[in-house]
Amino acid sequence: MSIVVTGAAGFIGSHVCQRLLARGDDVIGIDNMNSYYDPALKAARLARLSGRKGFSFHQLDIAEPGALAAALGKRPVRGIVHLAAQAGVRYSLENPRAYIHANIAGQLEILELCRASSGLEHLVYASSSSVYGGNTKVPFAESDRVDDPVSIYAATKKADELMSSTYAHLFDLPQTGLRFFTVYGPWGRPDMASWIFTEAMLAGKPIRVFNHGEMWRDFTYIDDIVEGVVAVLDKPPASDGPRHRLYNIGNSQPVHLGRFIDTLESLLGVKAIRDNLPLQPGEVEKTYADTSALERDFGFRPKVRIEEGLRKFVDWYRQEWRPEGKR
Repeated sequence: MSIVVTGAAGFIGSHVCQRLLARGDDVIGIDNMNSYYDPALKAARLARLSGRKGFSFHQLDIAEPGALAAALGKRPVRGIVHLAAQAGVRYSLENPRAYIHANIAGQLEILELCRASSGLEHLVYASSSSVYGGNTKVPFAESDRVDDPVSIYAATKKADELMSSTYAHLFDLPQTGLRFFTVYGPWGRPDMASWIFTEAMLAGKPIRVFNHGEMWRDFTYIDDIVEGVVAVLDKPPASDGPRHRLYNIGNSQPVHLGRFIDTLESLLGVKAIRDNLPLQPGEVEKTYADTSALERDFGFRPKVRIEEGLRKFVDWYRQEWRPEGKR
């Protein structure tokens, strides 16, 4: 039986596919290859998967009713890792309809597919630390109230959690939602701080430093995220307990934005030109994951510190993505 990974050409999705294939799973990758950011990056990630034993791929929009079910046909599916989404807090202020379509309609179609799949053992889906909104109590715990999202993106992720909880209750669907905290690393997204700052600094351009640098993020390295996702996938909710679970997945070590930039300066050998700006609408000052539940239930312990993770990202960016004279 196969494992379906939606968002397979995305940052986290492509890494999850690599990990599952490495251990011998058959993986069906799904992605619509949209142009939210450079599709060439998505194609490059996908090229690393194409031709691997056990991997197949379908380009489609999961939010289109019945599209995923039609692509899968009668192929038996053991698990689904649903990572496809319209990402980005700031872009949700510009194009909210894209988030309703991809994140809410897309979640519904995944749930309907699960409902019709008799052999499915587990749906693992991506939520976000954004659901905590402007909470000032830290670290953020799964038991905290999340009724006040401060962006459309966050609101759609909270809606996904509610829909999944309802489907688990009504149709006995085993599900786990993971609230991701600021994932970074090689093959990352160009709209994330590590990429934006690195690109600008190497080009001698200013970087926008919001809230005058007084921000903290629980940056989590991609390898730690992947190990957590796979561990959760392999351990569905017990049939005699709650069928829907939520966990934070982060590093539990918030990093001050100033330290983040200082580390990049050291790694790049370039002094950043800092354009200090106010806090932007939809953004929060601090994210900080309480991952004690994930550690208790799955042994999750992130290993990569920010200095090591940024070094690996910078090495990849310079040597593989933008070597001298290319791209």
